[in-house]
Amino acid sequence: MPQLNPSPWFYIFIVSWLVLLTVAFPKTLDYTFPNEATLQDTQEAKRGTWLWPWT
Repeated sequence: MPQLNPSPWFYIFIVSWLVLLTVAFPKTLDYTFPNEATLQDTQEAKRGTWLWPWT
């Protein structure tokens, strides 16, 4: 039965991983986001009392 012979499937497995490691991973790791993150103000915002209109 050809399914039990690991020789061709192991070769396909190794080649596919080599392609993934050399092509796909560097492309995804080099991706830069179009909007850079900005630092938020570290001071806590002043909170006033909430005036409920129905009380």
